[in-house]
Amino acid sequence: MKFYNTINRKKEDFKPIKDGQVKLYTCGPTVYNYAHIGNFRAYIFEDLLRRALEFSGYNVYQVMNITDIDDKTIKRSIQDNVSLEELTDKYTDAFFEDLDKLNILKAHEYPRATKFVKEIIEMIETLEKKGYAYKADDGSVFFRVSKFSDYGKLANLNPNEMKIGGRVDNDEYEKEEIRDFALWKGYKVEDGPVSWESPWGKGRPGWHIECSVMSTHYLGSSFDIHCGGVDNIFPHHENEIAQSKCALDDKFVNYWLHNEHLLVENQKMSKSLGNFFTIRDVLSKGYKPEAIRYVLISSHYRQKLNFTLSRLDDAQKAINKLRELWRRLHNVNPEVEIKNEEVEKFNKMILNDFKLSLEDDLNISEALGALFTWVNKIFILLDSSSISYLESRECIKVLSNVDLVLGVIENKNELSEKMRNLIAERETARENKNWEESDRIRDLLKGMGVLIEDTPEGTIWKFK
Repeated sequence: MKFYNTINRKKEDFKPIKDGQVKLYTCGPTVYNYAHIGNFRAYIFEDLLRRALEFSGYNVYQVMNITDIDDKTIKRSIQDNVSLEELTDKYTDAFFEDLDKLNILKAHEYPRATKFVKEIIEMIETLEKKGYAYKADDGSVFFRVSKFSDYGKLANLNPNEMKIGGRVDNDEYEKEEIRDFALWKGYKVEDGPVSWESPWGKGRPGWHIECSVMSTHYLGSSFDIHCGGVDNIFPHHENEIAQSKCALDDKFVNYWLHNEHLLVENQKMSKSLGNFFTIRDVLSKGYKPEAIRYVLISSHYRQKLNFTLSRLDDAQKAINKLRELWRRLHNVNPEVEIKNEEVEKFNKMILNDFKLSLEDDLNISEALGALFTWVNKIFILLDSSSISYLESRECIKVLSNVDLVLGVIENKNELSEKMRNLIAERETARENKNWEESDRIRDLLKGMGVLIEDTPEGTIWKFK
């Protein structure tokens, strides 16, 4: 496999530290609100990466952090007049619900920052003893950027152009503000009831140190892959590298993979523009989770993704085509014994091409192109009854294998009781040759987002 390694700014052969095994750290949510579709662009990319690695035979151990303490979570908990734990539990549960809806594989570990305060303090003490950290007058502890000569390598920043002499205690800041950053934040009144005791006085961890501690706790001082969005490159990942390398005297991460931004209708997502969507917002418009997943998965992760409602419509059509092939393959007559040597050739070719495309820095666009070329060929064979029952089983296996990566073919969406009743009523109307009533119910279901199709094998339905 080859991946574009951000820190070296080139595509490189992937060589895991331990043969056949991959240790993967993926940036998770800051749980102060519902995650939006821009966040899920990253989570879907990370899911595709893991699925592609497993498709290629690797055993993956994934850790995804839950940021439950930072400036945003504290501010929101005080604003809502609830405890930090109550707020973050609510939005952590919502995040897991969204993961399930989008068929995102669960990570093996979901460490929460508040459960690692002791270990965070220990890492900061190590940095302090080595001379990389110092205490400020307000009880905060800062990392001394000038002492780490590789600072700026990930973000491709010129050390000679960095501003110096100040300190940044915000969790996020502008690129030109390269200053010493907070490892520990001394208590301030605006933190309300949120604080822990430490050797430097009452306070709380900085955001960056949390990930260094949680990732290395589970994956060791040096591991294979660290992911996130391009907005995480600086300052978050840059600061992770500095504090981790200095505290642990090891490489920390071998491959850094970052996904590009998501745009909505070619504009940056913002509430003021009215194009800010959570997963719940999109679902409330009648779209299905698998369509959202397909749109987010179908563009190369290093390209900006333009999210539009028309793309969701196109995604559902592509999914429906795959499901229709799945259905027709399952309905091939067991008595058909015709032998078509082309089928085996087509099947071997698609699995090989699909795998090679994914192994080339997750080239999902190329992989999908190969897939639908195969789909069209199999449809032609089905239309001409040139495929045997046994060959249809082999084609089903191909679709099953491909869906281990795509995660969209198996229909997890259940019809509502009302929809099921309407379909049954329509069947009764057709049996009674009441075509007017049958058409009325079909149109009613269409308005509810369900398309009805009458086939020789019976009536089938699919989402619009």
